[in-house]
Amino acid sequence: MRVEGIEMGNSLMSIPLLLALALPASLQSQTGMPLMRSVDPTSGHAGDVLTIQGDNLSRDDVTALYLTNDSGDIKVAIVDQSSASIKFTIPREAKPGRFALMVLTSKGGGGPKLIEQPVKVTVEPVNAGPT
Repeated sequence: MRVEGIEMGNSLMSIPLLLALALPASLQSQTGMPLMRSVDPTSGHAGDVLTIQGDNLSRDDVTALYLTNDSGDIKVAIVDQSSASIKFTIPREAKPGRFALMVLTSKGGGGPKLIEQPVKVTVEPVNAGPT
């Protein structure tokens, strides 16, 4: 297609491509898909409370939260929950190491799903103190 001497074929085809690349982040918040962006602090000991910040984290979107690694999954206790944050306690049974956070969704196409999030936490070893 030509308009006043300008070739329009390439620019018209690039518009759908740009839209497709821009949609996933905005679509995620519109569809209710939980997304964790950060956790503070990024490490702690068993019993410590950590706070996750993100989108679509309400009880309507997230029914359970887990620490997960190659050894398995550990369900955590949610202390407080809103659409933008979740406060949780590191469980006593969590061994020291690095864990991903995983949510159990409460809705979506095909029913509830476990979704590993792009946020990691480190469970620190308990200091035994001086001997």
